[in-house]
Amino acid sequence: MTAAPRVRRIVETALDCVDLAKTVAFYRDLLDAAPMTTGERLVTFDAGAGTVLLLFQRGLTSGAVETPGGIVPGHTPGGPGHVAFAVDAADLPAWERRLDSLGIAIESRVAWDRGGTSLYFRDPDDRSVELATPGVWPSY
Repeated sequence: MTAAPRVRRIVETALDCVDLAKTVAFYRDLLDAAPMTTGERLVTFDAGAGTVLLLFQRGLTSGAVETPGGIVPGHTPGGPGHVAFAVDAADLPAWERRLDSLGIAIESRVAWDRGGTSLYFRDPDDRSVELATPGVWPSY
């Protein structure tokens, strides 16, 4: 089996919200921070040290989202959920070999405008798992 490259940290934490506006106001006040992005489906906050808090409106996240760089698979934080791990860009080939050696299929690859790359796959509970290189978010 191929040795696992090191994960640097979790990049994103996704929360499913019954009332997105109410939850956004709570975190805006708690963190004393303006959102990085806002929308009907998703609002994001810089959570410090290159981490991002994703607040999703419940019921609007199950479908995939097409971006110019690739397709972001749908996920439902209230159900299976999503997690993103920070990895070095130079380690992506090693991660791809590692996933292949474990029989884990890559569901999608996204090249982001800021230069980052994301690899998406599923865990046994059907969670969307992401390996993200720097350049995915303004804070990472």
